[in-house]
Amino acid sequence: MWRSSVLTIFPELFPGPLGASLTGRGLRDGLWSLDVINIRDFATDRHHHVDDTPAGGGPGMVMRVDVLARAVDHLINPDDSRPLLYVSPRGKPLNQARVRELSEGPGVVVLAGRFEGIDERLIESREAEEISIGDFILSGGEIAAMALIESCVRLLPGIMGKSISGEEESFENGLLEYPHYTRPRQFEGLEIPLVLTSGDHLLIARWRAEEAKRLTKERRPDLWARYLSMNAEETKETN
Repeated sequence: MWRSSVLTIFPELFPGPLGASLTGRGLRDGLWSLDVINIRDFATDRHHHVDDTPAGGGPGMVMRVDVLARAVDHLINPDDSRPLLYVSPRGKPLNQARVRELSEGPGVVVLAGRFEGIDERLIESREAEEISIGDFILSGGEIAAMALIESCVRLLPGIMGKSISGEEESFENGLLEYPHYTRPRQFEGLEIPLVLTSGDHLLIARWRAEEAKRLTKERRPDLWARYLSMNAEETKETN
């Protein structure tokens, strides 16, 4: 079973969206598990403080290294090979390749920070991998943790009805996904492209491939440049 654990000061936020739809059904069917640990349980003072003022001064509060370390050490034992992930805007951007790697492993332990962040010594001493879901700021890491976990869970065997659905999605082949259409055939003067109703699967596949390239080139020049570079390298290797 793929196991996920979340360290948070707001355990009541979970499972949230993770308990709905395909991920929720997989959770109920035992295809994956979710443990939520309240970081406050590892504070030693009577008010269960998990934060303190930043060393050197400045605004806000910082989560304490001793409290976080106790929580992490309680959860992760020497036999637990799951990576400790700290969701942070300064982390390495999460991409589909990393998601697939994580989904093929034993699971994840995700630390959802709050306030100004966490004491750097926790990251260093517990070898936490910092991961970002985008160049923007949230009030805490819980939503980011949910996004990370869901992206992994949906790739697990038995979660999606057809594995090919995942194979053709955005980022899986380095491109954005092609456009989708369904009934009605005409809507407010807009029609489904004729090629999609032709029944010619080869033409449909070619159209989808070209549309994926067009959208990537228009909307994500960074991905397009990487796609061209990767394909150029593959061409050299085969020649």
